[in-house]
Amino acid sequence: MPFVKNKYIVEKKQRAVFFLMNELGYSQRESQRFISKGRVLVDGEKMVRTAGEIEGEIEFIHFEPITKGLSPTFEEKEFVVFDKPSGVLVHPQTKRTPYSLIDELKFQFGRDANIAHRIDQETSGLVLCAKNKTSEREIKMMFQERDMKKKYLAMVHGEMKEELTVEAPLLRSQDQSSAMVRMIVKVHEDGKASKTTFKPLEYFPEKDMTLVECAPHTGRQHQIRVHLFHVKHTIVGDPVYGQEDANLVKFLDRELTPLDRIKNSGASRLLLHASELEFELYGEEFTVKSEIDFLKVCMESMDVNNFSN
Repeated sequence: MPFVKNKYIVEKKQRAVFFLMNELGYSQRESQRFISKGRVLVDGEKMVRTAGEIEGEIEFIHFEPITKGLSPTFEEKEFVVFDKPSGVLVHPQTKRTPYSLIDELKFQFGRDANIAHRIDQETSGLVLCAKNKTSEREIKMMFQERDMKKKYLAMVHGEMKEELTVEAPLLRSQDQSSAMVRMIVKVHEDGKASKTTFKPLEYFPEKDMTLVECAPHTGRQHQIRVHLFHVKHTIVGDPVYGQEDANLVKFLDRELTPLDRIKNSGASRLLLHASELEFELYGEEFTVKSEIDFLKVCMESMDVNNFSN
């Protein structure tokens, strides 16, 4: 379990923030954030005042990363790139999340290592991570200045015959009747400008599906998924877009079996993969490509025989 509760004896009365800084090695900003989030407990009660003082026995909830042996795809002195499996979160959603990519990163490269950007839990593929706080700031600045080019692979329903660029604004849904109001993004004139280019790579007539290369020019949530749904080429295995509300509820409640997902959406997982990153850092140009055979993953995820009892 990544989040654990440890007991400490504070012999001399002092501010909690100073204890976390001097005894546990956290920065002032980190210490204040931990206290405000209730990670310091006195007599079992959460301390939330960052100026609060402590003495005697206290408890501190801290992140203790674990590993499942996921090795980086690419490593440099200041950063690494992991090829995240589908179903793995980038960051823990709650203190009960058993494992996420940040576990692997911090376990291997230390407490100051951090993830520089996100991809969805259902999406697999390349994630750029900083090894220290300095490189984290520099990498995030690169993202802000849009110096990162990303390519994805997606298996979509139907035949996409030619390359197309979708420019459609995206808006987080406010429809409270939706079973997935927190997750739904839709094309709407009031949304943020969004642009994606799609290039068909191979059509599979026996399945009526197309392998597509996706190049997002902006970085909106669910952008590729919504733009493909918008042009009637929903991604195979998408449990959200193109699904009925009843299936959305089952997905939220984790009641959909792999066979259910294949029946409803064509695959046991979302067939979207971050396949290539191209960027410039520290005066060098880097192109990192995924080593995963995505077409093989697609075929395995669509095969009901792999999930039969």
